[in-house]
Amino acid sequence: MICGRSERGKPPVEPVTLKILVAGGFGVGKTTLVGAVSEIRPLRTEELLTEAGRPVDDVSGVEGKHTTTVAMDFGRITLREDLVLYLFGTPGQERFWFMWDELSEGALGAVVLADTRRLEDCFAAVDYFERRSIPFLVAVNCFEGAARYPADTVRQALDLDDHVPLLLCDARERESVKEVLIEVVQHAMAHAADRRRAAAV
Repeated sequence: MICGRSERGKPPVEPVTLKILVAGGFGVGKTTLVGAVSEIRPLRTEELLTEAGRPVDDVSGVEGKHTTTVAMDFGRITLREDLVLYLFGTPGQERFWFMWDELSEGALGAVVLADTRRLEDCFAAVDYFERRSIPFLVAVNCFEGAARYPADTVRQALDLDDHVPLLLCDARERESVKEVLIEVVQHAMAHAADRRRAAAV
């Protein structure tokens, strides 16, 4: 670097940073998704599940889960030289939903992660973002052993509007997660452009 310029003579690029939420039900794979794609060591706020929490922590369908996020997950990914995403994973259990308003402040968009074995667990997240007009997509996490359904069937079960993207993904696979994140950024940008056009009329 010479005089703050790159070797090619171009000024350094100041990246745009965008905030994306990752939401969904308990045990759906939010922590895994953030960890799979983050280029920094993810910040996690996980605690062990205890007997005291058994009455409120429904682990049916995710019996192998031993920890839960109590505040948030945080990670970062550079999609391009000029575009960095900050990922905030929300806690999935109802008793931690008070955190959502704080986490959603300034968010460009959101990913609602869904598990077809417990599809009803993501209803609250879908409703939250719809009511606050935060653009979101639904990413169905394809767990091993879980039944696979056509995207249209899942869309109908969730009663999603036609403009809400729905994708299949593997929250453990970096490239699969990147595709989801690129899609949510494009969807959120298109949503913002539509709102600007509507305001200008």
